[in-house]
Amino acid sequence: MIVIAMGVCGTGKSLIGELLSARLACEFLDGDTLHSAANKSKMSQGIPLTDEDRLPWLQAIRQAIEAKQKMGQTAVFTCSSLKRMYRDILRGDDQNVQFIYLKGSFELLQQRLAERAGHFFDPSLLQTQLDTLEEPDVNEAIIVDITLTPKQIIEQITQKLGISNSVCRG
Repeated sequence: MIVIAMGVCGTGKSLIGELLSARLACEFLDGDTLHSAANKSKMSQGIPLTDEDRLPWLQAIRQAIEAKQKMGQTAVFTCSSLKRMYRDILRGDDQNVQFIYLKGSFELLQQRLAERAGHFFDPSLLQTQLDTLEEPDVNEAIIVDITLTPKQIIEQITQKLGISNSVCRG
């Protein structure tokens, strides 16, 4: 099983991804680490990425997903996955990819970004991400409200995935 924590910047994808991978005793990969230097530079300057900018990044994440699947391993990834076509790229032909949509209000996200330090993402891009976001429905993702505590979020995710504790192989 592959789990992808998704949502706009500031939703806590990295924190939830790390906590979920620890809970499942499997590997965690933050999709942001696969962004090109050019993409990171654009975002740090407040320049929104285009679909063309994102395509190689999404393909790199998909390759990492396929590598885990070939080894029979479960893993947790993070990726904003803003558009349905991005999620289609990440999912490929595989139905063993589960998206977790971390959802929050503009005000909460803006507050979180204002308090965050040391990230390449320019907080001014939040509205651009929200404008780009094609929210998944309950048939495409597990939807979780980020006003819950991280522990509550992990409990809700594992319950909806039908997982009690460690299920990972490898």
